[in-house]
Amino acid sequence: MRKLFFTLLIIVGFLLSVEVLLRYVFGFCDALLYQHSDSYEYIAQPNQERYRFGAHSRYNAYSQRNDSNPDSTKVRVLGLGDSVIFGGTMIDQDSIATTLFSKETGMQMLNISAGSWGPDNCAAYLKEKGTFGASAMVLVCSSHDARDIMSHIAVVGKYPNYPVRQYKMAVWELMDRYLLPCIKGYFIQDIPRLDPDKVIVEHIENASVAPKSMMFNPGFYKLKTIADSVAIPFYIYLHAEQGEVYRGEYNEMGKQIISWAQEAGVSCYTGLAMGETVDMYRDVIHLNEKGQRHLSECLKKIIVINHINELRYSNQKFRTIGMSFLLYYANGVNALIFIYITL
Repeated sequence: MRKLFFTLLIIVGFLLSVEVLLRYVFGFCDALLYQHSDSYEYIAQPNQERYRFGAHSRYNAYSQRNDSNPDSTKVRVLGLGDSVIFGGTMIDQDSIATTLFSKETGMQMLNISAGSWGPDNCAAYLKEKGTFGASAMVLVCSSHDARDIMSHIAVVGKYPNYPVRQYKMAVWELMDRYLLPCIKGYFIQDIPRLDPDKVIVEHIENASVAPKSMMFNPGFYKLKTIADSVAIPFYIYLHAEQGEVYRGEYNEMGKQIISWAQEAGVSCYTGLAMGETVDMYRDVIHLNEKGQRHLSECLKKIIVINHINELRYSNQKFRTIGMSFLLYYANGVNALIFIYITL
């Protein structure tokens, strides 16, 4: 009996040690939580601060990956996109491109994104929430976004990577979210995959990225319409997939995005032209910390330079108006003097 007691004590002690290790070292039971949306499919729940696998993730009241809410005292820029600009929970908040951009420019780039989002998701979010007084918006997209149209298939609470609540025990999360799916995947083929971001990664790895639709994503046009409605510039940064970096050119869907931008009069900056290299990736599409740093530099070149040019244009326009007013005023004074003399 005593031997059984000590055996149980050892097992319980071991499980408690594992529980503590998983929780406080690896961040189990502290996953990023999601919520469903009828408009834009899904998004991170608001007002979250998570620490998982050595990386922090913080979300404001508008489900944006930012440390604070939109700040009216700063120039705001909308950073829109999918898991590339989102950064993923494996990249620390301080290392993602939008955070680096905000710290180094003094502006505030609002990170409005989620894994596998497309332009139509972003447009639906802005239609619901507004543009937060932004001075510009930039969409970070990839070639597959040309036809990656919202399907509204429910994923929140259906797939482990989109949890709606925390697990009660870290050991059970380890089993349910990681170990059991691996075991099932080994013994059972063709298990349905609901995680849209993983599906895209696997398709790219297998060189089989097929468009979800034959129609060009309407979100591109909708974003331009939203930008035009509030009179702010809209830019596109076309992030290259790793295979496109190797080939030195975009696939047909990427070329379609470039053609649309040219026809629509939207400035489109390409990752290939701006120096993306294969060592900036942590898989076939997502960026590592070096890639996030490079993306922030590209965003600075796009936004800051154009913003400065816009200010120069505004100042020149102001000076022109001012000179016209002074000339008009001077001519009026001269006319009054002439009338006074002649009288």
